[in-house]
Amino acid sequence: MPIIKIEKQYLGLRTRNDFMRKISKVAGIVLLIYGIIAIGFYLLQDKIIFQPDRLSLDYSFAFNQPYREYFIRTTDGESLNALLFTTTQPSKGLILYFHGNADNLQRWGEYAIDFTNLGYDVLMIEYRSFGKSTGTPTEENLYADASTLLQWAQTNIPHSRLIIYGRSLGSGVASHLATEFTPALLILETPFDELKGAIYPLFRPFVYFLPARYTFSNKENLPKVKCRKVIIHGTEDWVVPLSSALKLKPLLGPGDQFVIIEGGGHKNLRDFDLYHSTLNEVLLGVED
Repeated sequence: MPIIKIEKQYLGLRTRNDFMRKISKVAGIVLLIYGIIAIGFYLLQDKIIFQPDRLSLDYSFAFNQPYREYFIRTTDGESLNALLFTTTQPSKGLILYFHGNADNLQRWGEYAIDFTNLGYDVLMIEYRSFGKSTGTPTEENLYADASTLLQWAQTNIPHSRLIIYGRSLGSGVASHLATEFTPALLILETPFDELKGAIYPLFRPFVYFLPARYTFSNKENLPKVKCRKVIIHGTEDWVVPLSSALKLKPLLGPGDQFVIIEGGGHKNLRDFDLYHSTLNEVLLGVED
């Protein structure tokens, strides 16, 4: 065999081997980065999901509407801060409001007026470690605390009908509570199908196959809910994509509603007339 041919074969083989080594090196770096990000997401789940803003016990809330403050004791000895906003009209019922994954009741309490103006009292609970509440939040704790709040409300706040309202992370809490107790109405604002559905699409591949400590699965809860259900979501939600909420639409039944607000984001749905007209329709049309 000519020497030139042998040299060409050798050079070709070496080139292919060099190429494969480079591919392997790049693949190794990619896998390493993937592993670091994935492990980071797994270890930091609690900090990513729960973003409390603490308040001192002597903090005085400031709202332009009547309210009363309570501290509710849990079965495991923690203290949950709660605010009751009362309507100036003859009350049509009580709304249990479960808020999103950040801030505290000073922010969330500002939204109560959307319901008190329609003649409803609103009871908002502060999750564990949020605001003035003690304890550590977990999915199981939030579910148990929601049940505690409901039982407390049944005993301490007279009401003719009860409505459960969940926003964002609170949608999972609200829908779970509605599987244990049948309210007159369940309203979910900016919900996800399950918590993984709220992960920004760019990062979803890094966590999709990881074991999740939390699910807050609306898609598992809704088929078990026996009351009327209303979902409100915006087309420009960059926190919980509309595509995630749309997976819940097939789980709705006759009389349920899925309201899409064109241009609505995750934090501004109440800036749109359609949001308020929807609340007006479903809350003033609620039957026992």
